[in-house]
Amino acid sequence: MNIRATLSPLAMVGLAITSFWLLIALVGPSISPYDASALVDAEVFGAISAQFPLGTDYLGRDMLSRILYGARFTVALALVAALLASTGGTFLALCAATAGGWVDGAMSRAFDTLISIPSKMFALMMVASFGSSVPVLVATAAIGFMPGAYRIARALAVNVHAMDFVQAARARGEGLVHIAVVEILPNMIRPVLADFGLRFVFIVLLLSGLSFLSLGVQPPDADWGSLVRENIAGLSEGAPAVLMPALAIATLTIGVNLLIDNLRGGRAGKEA
Repeated sequence: MNIRATLSPLAMVGLAITSFWLLIALVGPSISPYDASALVDAEVFGAISAQFPLGTDYLGRDMLSRILYGARFTVALALVAALLASTGGTFLALCAATAGGWVDGAMSRAFDTLISIPSKMFALMMVASFGSSVPVLVATAAIGFMPGAYRIARALAVNVHAMDFVQAARARGEGLVHIAVVEILPNMIRPVLADFGLRFVFIVLLLSGLSFLSLGVQPPDADWGSLVRENIAGLSEGAPAVLMPALAIATLTIGVNLLIDNLRGGRAGKEA
């Protein structure tokens, strides 16, 4: 398949931005010019310079190194949580759609109950109960956004399940696993992938918001949300230390959204 033929110019921009930050999450710490925790400048909230391309923070640490290091937490944690939420929700949706009956009813009622709790409130309750370790943050985000992934995937699976080719597979005596994996899943994978991108954006914003409230990734580690929080005193001075991590969050979410919008548009055009 020709990627350029299926992606619009805006989507190519989104793909480039998203790929860039994924690459930075993988290699960022190894290419940072300084140790992320090292005090390298006597001036706090230093301006952009040749030595410090993104300035320095409230302690005189290099912001470029801090952002490169923080990408590992912001991108990786959100990616793992989004994968867990989407794969878990899709798997349970396939089980509900193919089994039907009380299985479908029980799962749907359970997720309807969970989705009624706002994600931020659920996250605050989980962090207050279990702390803000990395596993707790990932599990909280995954559980909080799994109901939405389940509802989308179930609606798609139910629609595909009602089609003639699925009924023909049932008439041939195919098992539920074959019907779910071979007949239904391939025909709903594209909107599921688009929804995965949306979950990823929501989780990035949720985890960054928790870190801004000092409830996310804890020192000495830092993600982009905590970088904004700890340098907020420099906002009145227009310090790069508070603007750059916020810009990193914005570019990541905008890039993913550009890619998602193209996937949706491409699907709609094909069906039309």
